[in-house]
Amino acid sequence: MRPLLRLIALLCLCLGYALPAQAAVTITFWSHELGNSFPHAFFTLRGIPDAGGAPVDANAGFTAKSVSPALLMGPVPGKLDIARPGYVASSDAQFSVVMSDTQYNAVLRLVDAWSEGKPDSVYRLSDHNCVTFVKEAARIVGLTGLDQPKLMKKPRSYLKAVGAANAGRVIPVGVHGKDYLASLPPISPSQATAANTTAVVATAGPVPAH
Repeated sequence: MRPLLRLIALLCLCLGYALPAQAAVTITFWSHELGNSFPHAFFTLRGIPDAGGAPVDANAGFTAKSVSPALLMGPVPGKLDIARPGYVASSDAQFSVVMSDTQYNAVLRLVDAWSEGKPDSVYRLSDHNCVTFVKEAARIVGLTGLDQPKLMKKPRSYLKAVGAANAGRVIPVGVHGKDYLASLPPISPSQATAANTTAVVATAGPVPAH
């Protein structure tokens, strides 16, 4: 199986909460208060592509492969970070955008390009970090006001600034993750059953470390 397909399969198995009832994939941008857990900015993908197919329920962020003083000295190896459900629930959902299938596929290519071992997987604290990763996803879905040099190390402030710059083009959320996830309606009954099965598999299986 090609690396991109393996990555998509991993993303689709990592979360087990319900999907919104919609015939498109929605990208939601999240922040997490600075601390020892990563990533501090990431996005979730939920929904069903307009072209049809399996429901999508995934997230992706970007962080350094290891946290050490080397981060302050220059580039270090980076990696995709797939957040556990509990981490997502303890984060803050800032805003959402309903994507076209073309945009959705472009976001998947972004995820693949930043995966470990690829040229874009190099982590630089100042200009190629978790905020840069979500910035590129925001660019793909057509948002503007993305260049905020003073906020590239401030995930929440950065996403709030981007959301404000795109009023009318984004769906404001601005609530704690646990409340946001609880508000999401389930998909159709048959798919909800499948999602519950996936949740059991995802909980039992290995989850990437943070």
